[in-house]
Amino acid sequence: MPKFPPKDYIESVSFPDQIKMRPIGIVHSPYKERHGTPRQSQLQSAPSDYQPAIAKIELFGDIVPAVALKDIEGFEYIWVIAWLHLNKHWNPTVIPPRGDRVKRGTLATRAPHRPNPIGLSASKLMKVEGLILHVEGIDLLDQTPVLDIKPYVSYCDAFADAKCGYVSEIEKSLEHEVDIFGKNGR
Repeated sequence: MPKFPPKDYIESVSFPDQIKMRPIGIVHSPYKERHGTPRQSQLQSAPSDYQPAIAKIELFGDIVPAVALKDIEGFEYIWVIAWLHLNKHWNPTVIPPRGDRVKRGTLATRAPHRPNPIGLSASKLMKVEGLILHVEGIDLLDQTPVLDIKPYVSYCDAFADAKCGYVSEIEKSLEHEVDIFGKNGR
């Protein structure tokens, strides 16, 4: 059997100075402005009568055929990767909305204003109708361009004991504070 030399893929393609993407779909969300839109798609603690927003993600049939969604209905959650198209500028540091009023490095936060305004949102998949994904819990504005959809896979997407830097410290300090729903703890 002939032996082939290893292929050096890294050397065969130059590093891109630009990356071109096009939306594969669009979010149809009840949120029309930034104020009042949740900061995260899922709440850690919410009152028993809280109802997360219901939204639709419409995929474009000329880009994504319906067969690309085959088997996705078996997943309870999906990752929605979106282009936060309203964010034109960013700063290298931001003050997060929770905790002490300390500037943090943008890449250590979930601030929507980023060098590349890519959003990552975990939403509960309710049902699929053709190229429409019905989801519950969304933190994206109406008309947000969707770049990709990926299934949430618990064995590799969740790290229950992961350290979360300053966020863990904030969570610990907020344990006895009342949240926006009038509940103690987070």
